[in-house]
Amino acid sequence: MPRFSSTLAAFGFALSVACAGPAFAQGKVAPHDEPPAPAQAAPGGIQSQNIFDVKPEVKRDASSEAGYDKQTNAQRNAVQPGNNSPMWRDVKQGLAGYSSLPASQAPEAGVLIQPQVQYPGSRLTTAGEAWRQVRNNWIIPYGAALLAIILLACAIFYFTKGTIELHGAETGRKVERFTPFERAAHWSNAIAFCVLAISGIVMAFGKFFLLPVIGSTLFGWLTYALKTMHNFVGPLFVVSLVIVFVTFVRDNLPQRGDLQWLLHGGGLFGNKEVPSNRFNAGEKALFWGGVFLLGLVVAASGLVLDKLIPSLLYDRGTMQVAHMIHAVAAVLMMAMFIGHIYMGTLGMRGAFDAMKTGYVDETWAKEHHEYWYDDVKAGKIPAQRSKPATLSAPGAADTPANAA
Repeated sequence: MPRFSSTLAAFGFALSVACAGPAFAQGKVAPHDEPPAPAQAAPGGIQSQNIFDVKPEVKRDASSEAGYDKQTNAQRNAVQPGNNSPMWRDVKQGLAGYSSLPASQAPEAGVLIQPQVQYPGSRLTTAGEAWRQVRNNWIIPYGAALLAIILLACAIFYFTKGTIELHGAETGRKVERFTPFERAAHWSNAIAFCVLAISGIVMAFGKFFLLPVIGSTLFGWLTYALKTMHNFVGPLFVVSLVIVFVTFVRDNLPQRGDLQWLLHGGGLFGNKEVPSNRFNAGEKALFWGGVFLLGLVVAASGLVLDKLIPSLLYDRGTMQVAHMIHAVAAVLMMAMFIGHIYMGTLGMRGAFDAMKTGYVDETWAKEHHEYWYDDVKAGKIPAQRSKPATLSAPGAADTPANAA
């Protein structure tokens, strides 16, 4: 058996040598080594590569060259391929490109981004972003705070002092405070103002207090409807504002007692009012500050926003400036008129009747506008300035004060 095993092993070794051939005989291939794998051909087509692994072949520091910051886009691409900062530099400077739209209809069609400006309250940035910063960082929060403070002040005054009542008994004799034409002018202006104020408040602040309540669908429809009303009522407000100014300007000129009225705060914090003329100094301040000054600013800027001023270039910069001026003046105007509305309704007994019917009692005229009442009693001002037939039914039997 041992001899048979040795013979079998020798036979197997000889067989492997025969299969290996000359390479084994020369000692180049081991009997148990695997043959090398055949080389694979490189795959064809476009190969993918991570863009972050691509390094530009820069032979020199291009940014250190003279005039680097003034290079054109073509010059920059010659030294730094793919660097398009000169093109975007021109875009941010308001450089106009090509546009097929006529300049008369679209003067800024070729301007992608407005040049940099710095509005009051904004950083030095592109004009559109500067306008957004002024609106969102100043007009919206501080405008809302001002209106809230005025409303809170009126509420505190009402719950602490209450409605200003007459100290004496009514006499039944009436004085015509406002003619039908004056009341028509006032109510036209007041209604237009309320429509503009409500629609403006919803458009400016509505997404903070109204949108979460009624949802985006109804809020979108409501704001679109109010914006349309705002655009159409605006010109009517301008016309009514001019009529109101012309109608009441004479009685709002400075007169005796105005300074004393201001120094004593109109007697609102005392037991007796300070004598005044047909309109006291507070009403005159509202007339000149709110109706004339702020009304003029609001009306002019609103006409620009409505594009109703001829021969004016309505580009983005013009509209942005007009909007900021319009919004600031409108908020100040609303703040002033909130106090006026309060005094004409809840603040003073009989004040609303004066604008509703046109007549006030003789006692009311004497206590609230003593100088005016004295002129009526002296015959300098007629107690009945319109035709007697215009008297309303409840006051038809009343006797004018200077006829008693």
